[in-house]
Amino acid sequence: MSRPRKGLRLHRKGGKGNWIIVDGETRVSTGTADRGRADAALARYVAEQGRREGPRTGDDVTIGEVLDWYGEGHARGVKAPERIGYSIKALRPWFGPARVSTINRSTCEAYVRHRGVASDTVRTELAHLNAAINWCKDEGRLVTDVRATLPPKAAPRDRWLTRDEVAKLIRACRHRSPHLARFILVAVYTGRRSAALRGLQFMPNMQGGWIDTDRGVLYGLAEGETASRKRKPPAPVPPRLLAHLRRWERTGARWVVEHNGKPVASLKTAWRTALREAGIEHCSPHDLRRTCATWMMQNGADLWAAAGYLGMTVPMLVEVYGHHHPDHMRSAIDALGRR
Repeated sequence: MSRPRKGLRLHRKGGKGNWIIVDGETRVSTGTADRGRADAALARYVAEQGRREGPRTGDDVTIGEVLDWYGEGHARGVKAPERIGYSIKALRPWFGPARVSTINRSTCEAYVRHRGVASDTVRTELAHLNAAINWCKDEGRLVTDVRATLPPKAAPRDRWLTRDEVAKLIRACRHRSPHLARFILVAVYTGRRSAALRGLQFMPNMQGGWIDTDRGVLYGLAEGETASRKRKPPAPVPPRLLAHLRRWERTGARWVVEHNGKPVASLKTAWRTALREAGIEHCSPHDLRRTCATWMMQNGADLWAAAGYLGMTVPMLVEVYGHHHPDHMRSAIDALGRR
């Protein structure tokens, strides 16, 4: 069994920030400013130094170790590491000390009951657990066949706004929160997700998408960004929205949705206020994307064109929004009317 090199210790520069494991010339971040957690990370590091070469089995590895490896080795390099971080924070207290081999349907169902939150939230957390296990297997650290059992997927939410409700929302925030009024208008006309809209600029950039107001085209990807599962295809901008966008750009705006010349980090407070003043309940910013899709279907949009515009597959569009289309089950109704 190998021994860690001389001088192994924890260090924190200036007494602030996260603790660092110092092992000779090697520096490894613990990912935490808490001394107790840093000590635990140091203990895991020492154990790692002495383990045999090659992957370990699910009986030899704790779930906490798998989550740590995944968080340090993969999550920090993704575009939105905080999403994985939320899942790890939720999973660790329940699963952390247990061995990977203990993961089965019963333990996962017990975790779902323990969390007591929306099924989609728990489903995401357990999906991240599976991703962590797979990453460790791909990295040659783990050999196991276990997988977390995910709860059933919740039925798609069918909340969308009428044109009157959208108008009320815009009136409610036009003077107090003009940035939210812009967000609502762009979201309803483009169907883009909240995070994508808040990153939109009027010029190509490395942080998010942009709108070419000369050609009237929205480009969802940043310069050099690769496409992900959440598709962001280029799409033409509707003429009514394009007129507003050109006016905003002429006034010197850099971001499509901005507040005091800066991009908007969060809409939560302004959104809640606008809903209250407009007298609208049970509505989220993502419902504006649902509204865009629903209006398209209600007005008989071509399925292939609508799916491409929204960045989803035709089967997904039909499954979630198809019942709003005037041709939904039309052949069945016509058949019933024949003699």
